[in-house]
Amino acid sequence: MIDPRLTTLRTFAACGTVAATAELTGYSASAVSGQLRELQQSLGMTLLVKDGRGLRLTSTGRYLVRRSDELTAAWEDIRAGALGAGDQAPTHFGIGGFSTASSNLLAPLAAKLRTTRPGISVHVIEASPTRCFELLVAERIDLAVIVSMQGNVQVEEDDRFESIDLLDDPLDVMVPSDHPVAGRESVTLSELAGEEWITAGPGSPYHSLFIAAFTAAGVTPSVAHESAEWETSAALVGAGIGVSLLPRLASLAGEDNVSRVRLTGSGRLSRKIIAAMRAGSRRSPLIRDSLQHLRTTSQYILSTRLREDS
Repeated sequence: MIDPRLTTLRTFAACGTVAATAELTGYSASAVSGQLRELQQSLGMTLLVKDGRGLRLTSTGRYLVRRSDELTAAWEDIRAGALGAGDQAPTHFGIGGFSTASSNLLAPLAAKLRTTRPGISVHVIEASPTRCFELLVAERIDLAVIVSMQGNVQVEEDDRFESIDLLDDPLDVMVPSDHPVAGRESVTLSELAGEEWITAGPGSPYHSLFIAAFTAAGVTPSVAHESAEWETSAALVGAGIGVSLLPRLASLAGEDNVSRVRLTGSGRLSRKIIAAMRAGSRRSPLIRDSLQHLRTTSQYILSTRLREDS
């Protein structure tokens, strides 16, 4: 197995501070410092040096972390193969993801595993893509559901992780229930060119997606309100002061005076949602079964959401 002290070093390399490493791993800050100190002593190498009030990796430390990617991936593959060779399963399984995925995909998965694998403790963490990758390195979670291209990790180019595509999540339009297009089967962005729009603030991934949609449609939107959460956007739409885009995966259940309409034509976009895991771990029976459940759940949601929210 991988020395836990090496996992702590890799986590430090991912997040940059002892305090953040402690928070991610669940150790105390003093325990993290002790592990890093012991690892250096056992290897006879200087892996970290003081940098102001913190620490930074030496060139030796950076080399060790980089080459340990191969070692960790090999161990994950061995562990996955060993679990698949018999009837054993890990005692703990951590899953993480962004808010919409956590409520719509991870919660049902956790409930399913609790029934089918009662001997496993399942832990769900709602987190940003960047934090999900850090939690994977720290071995706090084993599977993450994220929106591709969000966060500071390009998973396809990072040897620490592997990923699979789960679904393309289309963007629909939220309008007040008394809006002229409410109840229609579909609408184009061009038809909504004169509306006041609600979207995330500049610099956010969803603002970029919003602008890309209108650029493709050849329309310049009038942004009246900014919102960071889908629930806030839905409340503003329900108040009758604007319209907004909404991923198909997000539910409008419980929202008053809001209707969902499918987008068609130029500007129709979707966000790619992927599942990420530590390199080498994909053939673990638990991860394999979880991925199948996530696919099944997501396809069911995509096929029924418009009918449920109508």
